[in-house]
Amino acid sequence: MVPERAMGDQRPRIDYVLRRISRMVSESKDKRATALAELRSAEEGDPFRILIGTVLSHRTRDESTSRATERLFSVYKTPQELAGADPGSVRELIRSVGFYNVKTRNVIRVAKQIVDEFGGEVPDDMESLLTLHAVGRKTANCVLVYAFNQPAIPVDIHVHRIANRLGLVQTETPEETELELMRTVPKKYWLELNELFVRFGQTTCKPVGPRCDICTLTANCKYYREVVLPRKKQAAPAAIVALSPSRSDRTQSRGRSPVSRSSGRPAG
Repeated sequence: MVPERAMGDQRPRIDYVLRRISRMVSESKDKRATALAELRSAEEGDPFRILIGTVLSHRTRDESTSRATERLFSVYKTPQELAGADPGSVRELIRSVGFYNVKTRNVIRVAKQIVDEFGGEVPDDMESLLTLHAVGRKTANCVLVYAFNQPAIPVDIHVHRIANRLGLVQTETPEETELELMRTVPKKYWLELNELFVRFGQTTCKPVGPRCDICTLTANCKYYREVVLPRKKQAAPAAIVALSPSRSDRTQSRGRSPVSRSSGRPAG
């Protein structure tokens, strides 16, 4: 099958990529959703809870984020309650996440800002979100997508890695990846991109040991062409040599001893 690529471009078409990824994710035995998708579903898209959940998710596995977020909001349900929370109590509730001491201070400070500067309501624009403590572009984009259903492209390590492996971008940082994807990907695909790429990165295109054997995008994948295939070709001759029987093995299998060419007598 001829790879589907954008007209006059070496990059695969994003609609084709997303269709393939969506199918692989839906067919995967690992049916988990991302922590933010679960939170959006469970909390009916509550912006404050999605904001705090995103702050907690930094460098933390989704399962740990979901557990900590559920525990935290079972006690502190509103920005006002969290703003006045006891740090020790919050620390115990979110202990399952990485860097929980720092994140304890962060979520309380963010809650206070929401109350003092925004009347208890999470802002729904990038400029205002970036004024919040511990909120960068990735977190702000997550809030726009998962809380307000606004087109944005949150770029985490999965999105950055996969976009570069597929050749959709050639960038060094997540920030550069976000800007390049915004430039090249039609806005109608922005809302679904993060969720699909993250789940694809968790189940198939893993950072270490990507499962290229089950991926249906290898014909479109720059990483597969430039890294995986050369390794396979390099390993193939060695594997053939290792599997080939030696001359001695072949001779012995016929029931004779190897014969010295110079003397005509059995060797040894």
